[in-house]
Amino acid sequence: MNIKSSSESHEVITIDVLKANDLLGNSDYRYLDVRTEEEFKKGHVDVKDVTNIPNMFNTPEGRVKNPNFLEQVLPLFTKDDHLIVGCQSGVRSVYATTDLLDAGFKHVYNMGGGYLAWVQNGLPVAVDSGDKKSGPQGPTVALPVPHQSSLDVK
Repeated sequence: MNIKSSSESHEVITIDVLKANDLLGNSDYRYLDVRTEEEFKKGHVDVKDVTNIPNMFNTPEGRVKNPNFLEQVLPLFTKDDHLIVGCQSGVRSVYATTDLLDAGFKHVYNMGGGYLAWVQNGLPVAVDSGDKKSGPQGPTVALPVPHQSSLDVK
């Protein structure tokens, strides 16, 4: 019997931002942004169907995996949906794409280069004005944040 390892049976397919833009604009693909909510609000891919569900969170100890990622994805997407997964630079989205493929999603692409490559290629972006872009059962609850000066630097 020939048994494939998980990495062989669920190979992540990475596409560039131009191909992602084409698929998102001319087909039934949906965009899943796996960056933090803060990153998403500062700017994100501007397509008709974009959802933000963080795959990792920033903590004082560093980044930690969102333990509820799949639980938050499943009410919003079916395993037959066509998805393009993106993050800031294309690293977190590989992990998220792997998680989705391992969970049985069939049509998932990783967007290589992430949001940074999207911007560098002059593709359309949107900035959140406070309206949540996730589905009706959004992945996170927005908590009030003290007003910060625009001079704050990360």
